[in-house]
Amino acid sequence: TNMTDHDIDRIITYKLAPINVSVQTMNPQLRCRMLHNRFAGEALKKMRRLYEAGITMNGQIVLCKGINDKEELERSIRELTEYIPHMQSVSVVPAGLTRYRDGLYPLEQFTKQEAAEVLQMIHRWQETCMEQFGMHFVHASDEWYLLADQKLPPEESYDGYVQLENGVGMLRLLQDEFREAMRAQETCLPRQDTISIATGELAAPFIRTLTQEFMQRYPQKNIQVFAIRNDFFGEQITVAGLLTGQDILRQLKGKPLGERLLLPCSLLRSGEEVFLDDMTVEELKKALQVKIVIVNSNGQDLYDAFME
Repeated sequence: TNMTDHDIDRIITYKLAPINVSVQTMNPQLRCRMLHNRFAGEALKKMRRLYEAGITMNGQIVLCKGINDKEELERSIRELTEYIPHMQSVSVVPAGLTRYRDGLYPLEQFTKQEAAEVLQMIHRWQETCMEQFGMHFVHASDEWYLLADQKLPPEESYDGYVQLENGVGMLRLLQDEFREAMRAQETCLPRQDTISIATGELAAPFIRTLTQEFMQRYPQKNIQVFAIRNDFFGEQITVAGLLTGQDILRQLKGKPLGERLLLPCSLLRSGEEVFLDDMTVEELKKALQVKIVIVNSNGQDLYDAFME
């Protein structure tokens, strides 16, 4: 909505791609209401211009319960398939609800059953798109599978992980890379020690599964996973990337953390060793009196951190 026709002309002239589009809905009237902008519906025409110019795009739909889900989601996916092949993927992610919502629309979280219904629709459209276009096209973020308590789809379902930065396939890739790293180090004999991991409540059960696999192979290792509750933004925020240093400190203070504490890199501001609440990694290290290791979001780095 903040791009002029001149901006679109420049994208087309210089063939800038891929362009990431926050679609939300293909219903122009609903899009105006969702974005609280009377011009938001007109912005969909700019997407049509990019398509006609052959500009590669990726779309995202942030799904809000009772607003752009169900029939509206069905409509959005159906109409977006008309933009294939230049629209190469569309991700569907659930809206994150913080506790700072005074005066805002009363959004609700999706239940386990509702998450399963979203996945059912997406899987049906994936089958259709594979038959017609040879690609899955529409993808559910990892959160839907965790919410619905369903198994992650296989690697080939992600079309080369085209929307990894939106949390689409991140856990599948992490799991596959981690298991591959273990297979590649069959003769390694790590020393005995205790390690702790802090992560969000949503991913904690998944991470525990990986640690159990690791400890079955290396019983001399003791790895404990702490699911950190998000008091800063609200308990409904369960992803690791929005945890703060103060929440980690309060919930781990006095706990036996072992020789080192592993934290995912998504907790930190880009390029800095600083949490979202301005606490530094060094400050947390001193407060907890434990070595802190920042782990990149891939399975090899996680395995290496376990093995030190």
